Amino acid sequence: MATIRVRKRTNGSSSYTAQIRLIRDGAQVYQESQTFTRKQTAQAWIRKREAELDQPGAIERANREGATVKEMIERYVLEMEKARALGKTKLATLKAISESYLGQINDQDLNCQILVEYAVWRMGSEGGGVLPQTAGNDLAHLGAVLSIARPAWGYQVDPHAMGDARKVLRKLGYNMRSRERDRRPTLDELDKLLTHFQGILAYRPSSINMLKMTAFALFSTRRQEEITRIKWADLDEAGNRVLVRDMKNPGQKLGNDVWCHLPPEAMAIIQTMPKAVEEIFPYNAESISAFWTRACKFLGINDLHFHDLRHEGVSRLFEMDWDIPRVASVSGHRDWNSMRRRLGMEWTSRLITMNGWPTSCAAVKAR
Repeated sequence: MATIRVRKRTNGSSSYTAQIRLIRDGAQVYQESQTFTRKQTAQAWIRKREAELDQPGAIERANREGATVKEMIERYVLEMEKARALGKTKLATLKAISESYLGQINDQDLNCQILVEYAVWRMGSEGGGVLPQTAGNDLAHLGAVLSIARPAWGYQVDPHAMGDARKVLRKLGYNMRSRERDRRPTLDELDKLLTHFQGILAYRPSSINMLKMTAFALFSTRRQEEITRIKWADLDEAGNRVLVRDMKNPGQKLGNDVWCHLPPEAMAIIQTMPKAVEEIFPYNAESISAFWTRACKFLGINDLHFHDLRHEGVSRLFEMDWDIPRVASVSGHRDWNSMRRRLGMEWTSRLITMNGWPTSCAAVKAR
């Protein structure tokens, strides 16, 4: 027996909960329900599930105690963090998915239709009203979980569900691809930030040296996590290079250790750092991010990320007429197409003179 219950939401829209109950010899042997945004979708699901449950052994398989999306996500996070901590953005996204209604869906029930409905829900006001690119990121992070859940742990996940969902969303006209970020700091913004950091160091010398962190990120093109992982043992001063361990790469993260060339300015900054501990920049990456965010908010600088310094640094090298292989030797890029930005570099001399550094950066004043 199947029924559909209608529930009014606070925004005036309706949801439709389809429920299937199977009775044999006076006893209920199976019950299942799903909630949809359209009545026609709920009716179609009932017809499909009743046909599936009519197959031999279907009820026994349906009664199997599977795992919810939330449980799969929790196991994925647990297993992955044994090797290396996941990024805070990915962790936050997976947690949000697990706490949403999608987190309660069983592995065997997760299909293309449910994934499409989740993406559309996320883009709607009730799901947060996010951009299609953000919904696409949600699916990408969840896809990483699903790609492991079936072969590694035996969960009954449809291997084609995610790929089909993406195709459907494209056909529906949603551009799920992340937009290329082209934000770069202006000279005025860098002036404000460096002056702010200089004032904090003068007032609190034991705080994170964001002056040197900012300058090193610009000149070395390194990400904040990479900077905080660099150890003195990874530095080859004679070769003007540094070993960047576990460099971010879509196809390989763990063990992706890459030797990157250090421009003179970056090497000069390193030479001013005290050798008190193993790490050259003994700071926490999340603390740096929080420090940067607070500074931008205080100074009224909108939409500027610490990671934008990497893009700025790459642009600067191109503007110095470096060719692609030479820039790649610094940035560590494997895909040269991702380094195609060509923008100005007026801030460079200002950054050096503001900190009292010689143009050649033969030495940097220790702080």
